[in-house]
Amino acid sequence: MAAHRRSRQRPTGGTTVRAAATVVLAGAATAAGFDGAGHAAPQPTPALTGADVDRLYREAEVATEKYNGAMEKADSARQRLRDLQDETARAQARLNDAREALGTVAAAQYRAGGLDPALRLMLSEDPDAYLDGAALTERAGSRHHAELGRARAQLREIEKLRGAARVEAKTLTARRAELKRHKKTITEKLSAARLALSRMSPEERDRITGGSGRAARTAAGAVRDAAAPSQAPNARAAQAVAYAHQKLGSPYVWGATGPDAFDCSGLVLAAYRSAGVSLPRTTYAQIGAGRRVSRSELLPGDLVFFYSGISHVGLYIGNGQMIHAPNPSAPVRVAPIDQMPFAGATRVV
Repeated sequence: MAAHRRSRQRPTGGTTVRAAATVVLAGAATAAGFDGAGHAAPQPTPALTGADVDRLYREAEVATEKYNGAMEKADSARQRLRDLQDETARAQARLNDAREALGTVAAAQYRAGGLDPALRLMLSEDPDAYLDGAALTERAGSRHHAELGRARAQLREIEKLRGAARVEAKTLTARRAELKRHKKTITEKLSAARLALSRMSPEERDRITGGSGRAARTAAGAVRDAAAPSQAPNARAAQAVAYAHQKLGSPYVWGATGPDAFDCSGLVLAAYRSAGVSLPRTTYAQIGAGRRVSRSELLPGDLVFFYSGISHVGLYIGNGQMIHAPNPSAPVRVAPIDQMPFAGATRVV
């Protein structure tokens, strides 16, 4: 009986162990299902390719141009708000002057208003002088009414200015929120691109970044000789091309317009600024800043645009080449315009 009991206890114990193991495994599976990969073995992240990095940089550049546009609008709103505040202060000063003049007239009338006019005439030692004074008082009353009218108009002007200032303040707040959103997008895209580059082989990384700034300047030597600024259609275009040549190897910094760092639209803006020509801040505004030209008509100094969203721009220098600020991993450099999908060109001078 004891042996028999032992034989029945062994399977019971084994079943208990198996059941407990099943519960443990099921619990682990459930925990993994509900808590995600945090409790499971880390899964390898798929390596990003050069095309993925290019895509991230393009997306960051789109956000950069939106940031630049929002910044331009924010600056305009800030300036309008400042102008409105200044004009409100001037209007308030004019109103204060009018109130002071009204107070002076009111005090004079109060002091002179204690006697009936006929009685004052009878008591006057010089009736002619009194009549002259009465006429003067009447004219002063007319001025009094005019001052009141001006004061009312100034009050209405101040309220109008304050209302406009409130609108501009709301606009500025909205632009700042927009800037924050675009900045977040840019930061995320650039961080992902930098991480992907850090995991690539040196050869693949050099292919994407184009090497160092010194290499960019050296590679541009032959192009500089073949596409001299003198081939530009006029002196201002030639100056813009010369400026861009001087900036070869400068770093890309989003939102920068020089003199030591640039984003793509910032580079062409600075190049033409050096020639005394003012351009809009963003690529999608710059393409409308001059006369559109076809690809076959390109001359040094023309602005060349890329991608369907007009998110990238370079400065054409001749022989199918441009100078542009590619992305944060590559300095200002010379590149063929065939390198990216061509979207159009503009001649600004």
